[in-house]
Amino acid sequence: MGAQAQEEIREYCRQLKLNAIGGHFEEVISESSDYEDFLHRLLMMEIENSNQRLITRRTRAAHFPFNKYLEDLETDCLPEDLRNKLPGLSTLDFIKNHQNIIMTGNPGTGKTHTAIGLGMKACEEGYRVLFVRIPDLLTELKESNDAKKLRAYERRFKKYDLVIADELGYINFQRDEADLFFNCLSQRATEKSTIITSNLTFDRWDEVFGDPAITSAIVDRLTYRAFLIDMEGDSYRLRETLRQSGKSIQYVKKATEKTAAGL
Repeated sequence: MGAQAQEEIREYCRQLKLNAIGGHFEEVISESSDYEDFLHRLLMMEIENSNQRLITRRTRAAHFPFNKYLEDLETDCLPEDLRNKLPGLSTLDFIKNHQNIIMTGNPGTGKTHTAIGLGMKACEEGYRVLFVRIPDLLTELKESNDAKKLRAYERRFKKYDLVIADELGYINFQRDEADLFFNCLSQRATEKSTIITSNLTFDRWDEVFGDPAITSAIVDRLTYRAFLIDMEGDSYRLRETLRQSGKSIQYVKKATEKTAAGL
């Protein structure tokens, strides 16, 4: 094959957006033994390239604050309840079954990392995912409400197969904010999946929502058929830092005890 023909093939592939074929046909020509193998390998490369572009597009659309994978988790450092449930959650059957995940416990125990890891895997398997911090979600809901675009926002919000609502408990809700939050998540109940992470256990959620009735309604709606994961334990981030420095969690605990005792 001459240089001009190769250049024309690259141009045709560019116009047809066959990027993998355009980038690899010369390599495959030199390695393939027959036309059938040649065509099969090029088409396989194009499919893989197309699938990767879709994954990249879904991942960007999810607005993750950073990319974290389940494989990156140091499972030995995770709270016991999560360690036991993570293999089942990793199958993503909870999305197929329209179930929620509620992770509550101490800051730094791996809630956000785990939630993003599940979200990244969901993107890879073709699901539409959205990551949003709850303070940002409240801002968007209020702005949509003020602009009389709330119904359109709620319809768009409902289309996601998985919504990760992070950091429940860092700010307290006004009554109108609690109502907006409840109505938005209620439309997803039993039809889509939501992951909620919170540094507060359920018995303290009334501190966030400020009203026992709305708190009870939100807890009831979110926890129906949900996976409730106790994330109480030592800080996952601290364990990672100590592991890299060659120290143990007991080292910090002893240092903290000495400081508290004034030693």
